[in-house]
Amino acid sequence: MTPAMLLAGLLALAAVLAIARLFWWQRRASEPARRWRLLVLLLAQPVYALLLYFALMPPTVPGQRGTLTVLTAGAQAPRTARVPGDGVIALPEAPATPDAERVPDLATALRRYPGMRQLHVVGAGLEPRDLEAARDYSLRFAATPLPRGLVRLDALAQVAPGAAFVVTGRVHALEGGVVELLDPAGRRVDAATPSATGDFSVGGTARAPGQVGFRLRLSDRSRRAVETVEVPIRVAGEPPPRVLVLAAAPNPELKYLRRWMVDAGMTPHVQIQVGAGMQLGDAPLALNAATFERFDLLVLDDRSWATLGDGSRTALVTAVRAGLGVLLRVEGPLSDGSRRQLRALGLAVSGGGDGNEVRLVVPERDDDGLRARQGAGSRDTPVDTDAIGAPALSRRNLRDDSADAVSLVRDAAGKSLASWRAEGRGRIGVWPLTDTYRLTLAGRDDLHAELWSGTFATLARARGGAAPVFEQDARAGQRVRVCGITGQARVIAPDGAVATLLPDPAGGAAGCAGYWPTRGGWHRLRMGEAEWPFAVRAPGEAPGLRAMALREATLRLVGDRPARVAATGGVPERRGSAWPWWLGWLCFAGVLWWFERSRLGRPVPAGTSRADGAEAP
Repeated sequence: MTPAMLLAGLLALAAVLAIARLFWWQRRASEPARRWRLLVLLLAQPVYALLLYFALMPPTVPGQRGTLTVLTAGAQAPRTARVPGDGVIALPEAPATPDAERVPDLATALRRYPGMRQLHVVGAGLEPRDLEAARDYSLRFAATPLPRGLVRLDALAQVAPGAAFVVTGRVHALEGGVVELLDPAGRRVDAATPSATGDFSVGGTARAPGQVGFRLRLSDRSRRAVETVEVPIRVAGEPPPRVLVLAAAPNPELKYLRRWMVDAGMTPHVQIQVGAGMQLGDAPLALNAATFERFDLLVLDDRSWATLGDGSRTALVTAVRAGLGVLLRVEGPLSDGSRRQLRALGLAVSGGGDGNEVRLVVPERDDDGLRARQGAGSRDTPVDTDAIGAPALSRRNLRDDSADAVSLVRDAAGKSLASWRAEGRGRIGVWPLTDTYRLTLAGRDDLHAELWSGTFATLARARGGAAPVFEQDARAGQRVRVCGITGQARVIAPDGAVATLLPDPAGGAAGCAGYWPTRGGWHRLRMGEAEWPFAVRAPGEAPGLRAMALREATLRLVGDRPARVAATGGVPERRGSAWPWWLGWLCFAGVLWWFERSRLGRPVPAGTSRADGAEAP
């Protein structure tokens, strides 16, 4: 029941009781009042209650069809004549304007100006707190120019150790300038010239696990610094994959692959057959289901695949469908039996009798960028800054005609050099490259590491649960949305302050919660024994990113207006002024009070002189 209905019911009950009281008095009076007096008093009770109701709940009147001008950050008051019914308000971020009413948020302004037909937003755009209030209104947006510098940034928040990453984005008003990616030591890793639309792309390589801060340095045409923006990246120290390596003979490819795995923190179990029942490497393991379950990735060559027994091959297929990854290194022609066995796994391979030379895609970088990617080197293995390119590699002419084959590596012309396909929960890859070790001999250890790191990350069994998802471009003083929360979660700020996160019931199965950081820096989300660092920018950091985010959020409301405006119908009504009703009720109550106490309509008592001087009967 609404308050208006409750009030109407109480006043109606009071009027009925007053009418019943009048009838009771009339019946018990020794000399009843005149009928016209009783009728007036009876009619006055509902009128009295009705006037009191309208004084407390004034009738609604049609809303005003005006335009509410909303000044946001960086806005200037519009220099147009004020139209009756219009209003101008300034949100807290807007500069001081004498003609605008200062309000704490847009929802408060809409309550003060009910029934507005349209919102005219001027400035940088609406803050997140005001977007919901503006959804059901027609919207016009006069945006201020974007600041010079970085206005969009797309980068992976988390990468694996040794993996390459790409940073893309857009700059504004930087024609002829350059964008440089600096590593945590301040060395230039990569550089790019923005396109005509301001888009750019630079790349780097992650090394040791931890939280690192790469930086983007923007320079103008004359190479003067315009802006420097932090690119926070978490190099995830995830457990390295457990790798089982089977080989029919030792060779340089296997040697350098094993060295890379050890340098990357893996502890591979290697079994190398040398003939006559002899074996090199680690202690031999039985190739059964229990052994395959212990590993995340199996790397074997074509001869080891051909010598697998039927029981081992059946156990391997079952393990792959349960999540094990397999990389088949093809170093020679495949037999018909091996092709049939691979075809049973969905790998339709053909060719492979001969080989050819291929070249990998090598990004163009200057000496500084190459030196930063290759590292400082050592006295025994100094960095060769002349090794800008990459040598040609050998590849078996093997084709994977599987319908669901996905490329692992492509050459400079975009042709697939290796591929993989999914089998159940696992993945099987075919690797026809035979001498990637030549990259290391040519001084391009970085390319060799990127090549194998990406391959292992794609094929290895997925381990661990899903990580929480953090909102991009989190800023101090703004609500940060964190999803994927299970159980009790706490956030530890850089100064050690701890905040407990409560899941939002509206987040549904995503398990989302809101967090309001008070300062910039690396924060830590802790759930149980696990921790996930995430970066928060200071309020004034990277103003171009903030300006673009506000602009795009407001423009999305502008583009979504027609359907919403049609659904809302006409201008909403509002309650009128209450003071005329209070005045009418007060006057009526005074007249009624006088009338009830007057002698009008009452019989004259016996012995009382009448007005004409005659004695009453």
